[in-house]
Amino acid sequence: MIDGRIIKSTGSWYKVLTERGIIDSRLRGKYRLKGSKSTNPLAVGDYVIIELEDNEEESAIITELIERKNYVIRRSPKHKHKHHIIATNIDQAILMVTLSRPRTSVGFIDRFLVACESFRIPALLLFNKSDIMNEDDMELFEAMSDLYSDLGYPCILMSAHEDEDISPLFEILNDKTSLIAGHSGVGKSTLLNRLIPEADQKTSEISDFANKGTHTTTFAEMFFINEKSSIIDTPGIKELGLVDMDEYELSDYFPEMRELRLECKFNNCTHTNEPGCAVKAAIENGEVSESRYLSYLSIIEDEDNRR
Repeated sequence: MIDGRIIKSTGSWYKVLTERGIIDSRLRGKYRLKGSKSTNPLAVGDYVIIELEDNEEESAIITELIERKNYVIRRSPKHKHKHHIIATNIDQAILMVTLSRPRTSVGFIDRFLVACESFRIPALLLFNKSDIMNEDDMELFEAMSDLYSDLGYPCILMSAHEDEDISPLFEILNDKTSLIAGHSGVGKSTLLNRLIPEADQKTSEISDFANKGTHTTTFAEMFFINEKSSIIDTPGIKELGLVDMDEYELSDYFPEMRELRLECKFNNCTHTNEPGCAVKAAIENGEVSESRYLSYLSIIEDEDNRR
């Protein structure tokens, strides 16, 4: 038996990093996690136990999954009642944001942060492409930075372009397993190539159609900056459908609402139509961002439609 960690998943096969090196491994039969609604039983970041197969080419069977400390999931785009595990056992999540070419919506940002909050994963926002930002973009960044920084989400403005200094990122990534996510075209692969040149990730231009990026990363994969610092790169996410979010607990994943909910008249207040709602009062007073509240309502509406 050999201990290892999954660093790449291609569907039926997994690359498992062990003390003996990287070993191609697979699951025997129809392995499923007990009670799981996941479309992928294993994901990048999982610690597993493997058993070498008796063949000429060194390969192995995954026999056991070690309990996860956390994971990030999204709704499966193909199976509305199931979810897809993006990554597991991560120390922080980084959402790469662009204000144009392509534009990252506030709703998408908020859904990502809610997903992180639900599993108590620290998150930060990395605003890329500062080299093409105009005056209006800078004003928007400053407003968004003020909003999210006050909520406890650090905001970093940078450019992954070749002649820009990205050295401050190494300190943020040091000694951690970091998930990096974002829409296609925001520059994840470009940044990864700057941080880890040997990663050699494919990059592509922004498509003119709908001003959106084209997918360059097909499977999630873990790359190493050094022995103790790694990045999990994910395929570009168009939408982030949240899974199993109860409307009565959803506000707990919005820090500014979590602090106010105990002041509401009703314990099970959903902050929609109830009288004596402290959250709605805070919005009217300008203490809670209206854009964040609209994101909250959008998630509730989305869950109601699914039901």
